[in-house]
Amino acid sequence: MKELKEIVDSIIKISAHSLAAIAELVVYRNEKKGALFLVKGKPDHCEYFLIKGICRSFLVNPEGEEITISFFREGSVLSPYVTRNNKGITNINFQALTDITLGEMDAGMFEELMISNMEVRIFGNRVLLKELQQKVEKEINLASLSAKERLHIFRKEYPGFENLVPHPAIATFLGITNVSLSRLRAAKA
Repeated sequence: MKELKEIVDSIIKISAHSLAAIAELVVYRNEKKGALFLVKGKPDHCEYFLIKGICRSFLVNPEGEEITISFFREGSVLSPYVTRNNKGITNINFQALTDITLGEMDAGMFEELMISNMEVRIFGNRVLLKELQQKVEKEINLASLSAKERLHIFRKEYPGFENLVPHPAIATFLGITNVSLSRLRAAKA
């Protein structure tokens, strides 16, 4: 419950009563490094907290290359159900980049809790707003910043990830090739 409280508090502080209501819905599970725990085209009906570890969301382009959309670190909320599903079918892949622990809860039950509990509703809306802000910021950075500038922002946002995450995943997240990332790293960008 301590880790769950820290995650919720990082979004908005809520009462112990509201936190307990969320915690009642959460079931924990572990996934090994490399596991695909959400697969595009497969059913999914949950919201997720990343309790421990690092994971990513990604898609496969028409050439068969994996393109990283987002990274998630320990102590975060994964992309909300409404942003990664269409009629209960996942529209994006999620992969554990280290061993991870997830807290998952049924999205329908969480939605019911949001309707009946104002604090939980505010929490859910803040998670959704944060997701939107991050996506827009990434789009703006891809369109307006150099690769070197994007790498600098990545390093500030995700310290230490270069030692933990496969470099091709970082390169596609930054919108560059793995060769370009290697050159930037060699030049101490």
